Amino acid sequence: MAEFVGRPFFSCRNCRNPVALADDILSRKFRVKSGPAYMFTNATNVAIARAQDRELLTGAFSVADIYCSNCHEIMGWKYVRAYDPKQKYKEGRFIIDLSKILKEY
Repeated sequence: MAEFVGRPFFSCRNCRNPVALADDILSRKFRVKSGPAYMFTNATNVAIARAQDRELLTGAFSVADIYCSNCHEIMGWKYVRAYDPKQKYKEGRFIIDLSKILKEY
């Protein structure tokens, strides 16, 4: 929790567990089934499921769902592997559904 003190961050909407720093936002232009999402360089206090291959809007990827480590609410996913070389920049990044998080100061 110390890394979040005095810095804007996002927490789980369900249980207020801190999951990402606002400074770690890479892009605000992502979408999930329920609506807008952000891409983050890092996420904390999340559990990562086993990776699965999925066909997404921008191509084929191996992704792993991420869950709040406290309440187990699904938050989004982590890109594990991009099969298109143009999409490699997404590897290791986290997509978090905006409907699942709150911004805190």
